[in-house]
Amino acid sequence: MASELERVAQAPDLLVALDFDGTVSPLVDDPAESRLVPAAAAAIARLRALPRTWVAFVSGRPLASLARVTGADDDALLIGSHGVEVRIGGAIADLGLSAEERGRLVALESKLAPIVAGVPEAYLEHKPVGFGVHTRRVRDKSLVPGLHAAARTAAADVGGFTERDGKDILEFSVRDVTKGDGVRALRELLGDEAQGDVTVVYAGDDVTDEDAFAVLGPGDLGVKVGPGETRAAERVADVPAFAEWLTRLADAREASVSAD
Repeated sequence: MASELERVAQAPDLLVALDFDGTVSPLVDDPAESRLVPAAAAAIARLRALPRTWVAFVSGRPLASLARVTGADDDALLIGSHGVEVRIGGAIADLGLSAEERGRLVALESKLAPIVAGVPEAYLEHKPVGFGVHTRRVRDKSLVPGLHAAARTAAADVGGFTERDGKDILEFSVRDVTKGDGVRALRELLGDEAQGDVTVVYAGDDVTDEDAFAVLGPGDLGVKVGPGETRAAERVADVPAFAEWLTRLADAREASVSAD
């Protein structure tokens, strides 16, 4: 892994795109309590301070939630809601939901709310273009398959929703956009500022991160955090191990920039 890390660290223009939960922050029962682990936060700050180097967060969280837990400043690059929401240089892209899309969201909420309320400790998260059915807190895991089945039936009855199954969450969205679309958008937006092609490092732990790994090119690098099948070329064991990896990347990037 060291050779791949050193290779990308020497790229003329480098974007480090990071999933948040389970990648640079441990998974916790209350998502509002998630925070960057100190070692990852320090490495990110070092990378952001370097020339021709960008760090972005790409998450399934709504943009407001992502900005809050990352402590993002106005210059931070943020992709929320699996690529639907984009914040670049403090400017937020307009979602532009149609009346028909808003109507489908209202209809699905009316169906999902009582279904989720019927399972102790499950909860429904409202997202800008959909809903997340959270089950991390559910003590009786035997109830989860039935909850998911009922939620899928409700979404199918309304129609027009994209489904995403993640770690302890089942999501429904009226927009079929992925983290891969978010990475593409970031690469394109940075193209004018960069001096050439932007090399991308993407790291994530969840099945939804596979969409981002899928759009990486030959010179890019995907890093899978934790177990599971993956398209990523490299893997680390867990959040602390990735924080250590990110620190080594900051070391190597600083050395490369100094050499220039």
